[in-house]
Amino acid sequence: MSQPQPPARAMLRKDGFTFKQFFVAHDRCAMKVGTDGVLLGAWAPVAGVRRILDIGCGSGLIALMLAQRTADDVSIDAVELERSAAAQAQENVAASPWAHRIAVHAQDIVSWSEQAEKRYSLIVSNPPFFTPGMASASVERDTARSTATLDHPTLLRCAAQLIEEEGLFCVVLPADAGEKLIALARAEGWHLRYRYDVAPYAQRPPNRLVLGFSPAAGELVQERLAIRDEDKSYSADWLSLVTDFYLFR
Repeated sequence: MSQPQPPARAMLRKDGFTFKQFFVAHDRCAMKVGTDGVLLGAWAPVAGVRRILDIGCGSGLIALMLAQRTADDVSIDAVELERSAAAQAQENVAASPWAHRIAVHAQDIVSWSEQAEKRYSLIVSNPPFFTPGMASASVERDTARSTATLDHPTLLRCAAQLIEEEGLFCVVLPADAGEKLIALARAEGWHLRYRYDVAPYAQRPPNRLVLGFSPAAGELVQERLAIRDEDKSYSADWLSLVTDFYLFR
């Protein structure tokens, strides 16, 4: 039997991003589908997870990617403060193959962590990373990116309340913000278990860190990824990471 072919570029919708198994509309979200979210969704370790929490889910991108990568009995809660983004995330989830597994909650994570009765084996977040005063032209985008709405100490405390003893808390951040988070997390009793240094090109320094913390001590796994080779083509490592998601490589 012949395999279905991906849609032609001209047929792709303009209000979001088309992946192999799902579509993410993001026209009502301050933060659009981007490399950071795709990195975290494709990389986060999922072996043995039972319950997943996505903090600040935005359009629902990471939750959807993790649903694609996990078994049908894995449940996912996606929490988003901004109501317009939460509504669009819910629409994206409803249109996906995993609507029965993902629940979107329009709520701030502080309130959620105080009320939640579940604990999670995997928590993920593409968190805010700049401090108040570093404003852009968009109030909504500032809200999504600014630590004024969720600073990193608060994020770590909420994750600590919600994570299982052997669970993993994974984030993606710019390199400088990631280094600061490592120091802060260690001071709060977290153990760095995964460090993924991501560079835009093979011969350039990393500009992104994908990090995995756990309440439990253990060996640190450290890797490096270059998204593009020096000729500007995508690297084999990057293509391998996203091959289950991207239509065009």
